[in-house]
Amino acid sequence: MTDNSTAGPAPTLFTWEFATDPYPAYAWLRENAPVHRTALPSGVEAWLVTRYADARTALAEPRLSKNPAHHAESPHARGKTGIPGERKAELMTHLLNIDPPDHTRLRRLVSKAFTPRTVALFAPRVQELTDQLIDAFLANGSADLIHDFAFPLPIYAICDLLGVPREDQDDFRDWAGMMIRHGGGPRGGVARSVKKMRNYLAELIHRKRESPGDDLISGLIRASDDGEHLTENEAAAMAFILLFAGFETTVNLIGNGMYALLRNPGQRERLEASLAAGETGLLATGVEELLRFDGPVELATWRFATEEMTLGGQSIAEGDPVLVVLAAADRDPERFTEPDTLDLSRTDNQHLGYGHGIHYCLGAPLARLEAQTALATLLRRLPDLRLAGEPGDLRWRGGLIMRGLRTLPVEFSTPPS
Repeated sequence: MTDNSTAGPAPTLFTWEFATDPYPAYAWLRENAPVHRTALPSGVEAWLVTRYADARTALAEPRLSKNPAHHAESPHARGKTGIPGERKAELMTHLLNIDPPDHTRLRRLVSKAFTPRTVALFAPRVQELTDQLIDAFLANGSADLIHDFAFPLPIYAICDLLGVPREDQDDFRDWAGMMIRHGGGPRGGVARSVKKMRNYLAELIHRKRESPGDDLISGLIRASDDGEHLTENEAAAMAFILLFAGFETTVNLIGNGMYALLRNPGQRERLEASLAAGETGLLATGVEELLRFDGPVELATWRFATEEMTLGGQSIAEGDPVLVVLAAADRDPERFTEPDTLDLSRTDNQHLGYGHGIHYCLGAPLARLEAQTALATLLRRLPDLRLAGEPGDLRWRGGLIMRGLRTLPVEFSTPPS
């Protein structure tokens, strides 16, 4: 779409200033250019989809492939889209890069590990991890809730689920930290971490084959041995993407969510009162609202048109990349009443924070459990938790897909000795 005189100039996207508060720019795009072609910081040109109805359509559209081989210019081979280093490390065959029937086959193999019933059995371990992390900084009277809490919690949880031995989990924490720190900057550091993780996973798969356990990687190996045709590369790629996609989204959900509660004291007080009364309903709807209001995934991962098509009135050429802007769709006033207001009791809340269609986030039940446990425990154990410093001093991580704070410094009263 071209700009018109009444709309004013198109906003500048993907700057550090934009990252602080992208929502006004997304509102402009929804109103004036809902399917908008733009050059990304990498130089790749892609279509941004910002209205809820169009976004929901695009997320379930079979002509929009997840396989980067369909990209007309194939910059993926040069490392400009996707996860840095995944191609060189032979980690391409994961759920974010494939279509049916392979997607259906691989998703079926791991889906039973993430059912609400299975995840509920993991709840005591998540609570244990949550309390241990808070115990580690409780006496200090201050903490960085990202580094000290929101980051390690999902790392240790997903490592336990995969079957990574406890003595190796700090290595995963280091590699994952490199991915987050360099998410918006040089991709070399991420690629090196991906390579290290790939080498470790190859070794771990070999060890699990010799001595299987009651964990997800052992389950993938058993499925392969039982004739499910899971190659070692597929097993490694599956473990990798469950870790990669399963930790940063939850880091951001906890960090963004706690920040939103600190900035909206009335909503926080409602939640604290509900928890004190032994209720869980507001916590459940509240986490869904935090996903909608300032969710952990700003843009859905890459899609590529397999044929010429029309979306939101725009003609999309075969091979064009399409990025669905979840953050924009989830604040569409055509779908949500008062979308820029945080309302933890919002019930008509079919947000797209975890996607839609066959690529709906497999780990959503685990992420919800971790977020509910983390937020409820923080509010219960640190009742006077407050920001240390001014909101304007906080910085958001750069990068295209994820949305999350670099740090979240807080202060609180220490318990009596």
